[in-house]
Amino acid sequence: MGADNKHKPPSPASQEQPAKGQGEGQDKKADHKKQKKEKKVAKAGQQDDAHTCCGCRFPLLVALLQLTLGVSVATVAFIMAANCSSLLVRDTPHWAGIIVSVVAILGLILLCLPYQPDEKTSGQFALKLLYFLLCALGIIICVLAVAFAAHHYTHITKYSCKMAEDSCQCTLDPSDPLSRTFLYQTVADCDTVTSTIKLFVLLQITLNLLLSLVCLAACFVMWKDRYQVFYAGTWFQGSATNETPQQKV
Repeated sequence: MGADNKHKPPSPASQEQPAKGQGEGQDKKADHKKQKKEKKVAKAGQQDDAHTCCGCRFPLLVALLQLTLGVSVATVAFIMAANCSSLLVRDTPHWAGIIVSVVAILGLILLCLPYQPDEKTSGQFALKLLYFLLCALGIIICVLAVAFAAHHYTHITKYSCKMAEDSCQCTLDPSDPLSRTFLYQTVADCDTVTSTIKLFVLLQITLNLLLSLVCLAACFVMWKDRYQVFYAGTWFQGSATNETPQQKV
């Protein structure tokens, strides 16, 4: 009888218990992984939703404002040059609008790229640094354009003008024979200088001032992206499920 009990095969119930235990363990692991993935996806979605304005991500909105204002500044400058061909380059700051528009295009390209931590790629970090420096340069350029336009505006408000042939001659002090004369060529009349060009100069002051503030906001976004975990880039939820979250230094 001892020999019979020794060689007795295990019952089906005893075989099912280990298999059942292993299956339950695998199911628990799968559920745990699934919960982790769902948490990562939700976290990534919260990070994107936390920095939106009217349905648009805030960094992308800043770049769009840069492009819009840059094109507006260049357009107004070209209209000014068309109305009066003798205006100086400093008085028609198309150069400021074109430069900032190029910077905005770089920002749109950068901000539409999939987000990756700085530790994983040096190329994206170099683009962010370049965009930051160009935005800082844009602030200087826009402030310079505001200074030139404000200087021109103060002169226009003090002008005494008269037509001479096809040009308008303006002086700051008509009683002083040594006072400097400002010549505006290819204008219909002096009202074009004292009203139309004056309005365009005031518009340039406003647009360039707004553009400098937007460039400042872009610098703030890039700085906070690097040091305050403000994500400047497109965070794809699919990539968040496959990668472990990393802390930024």
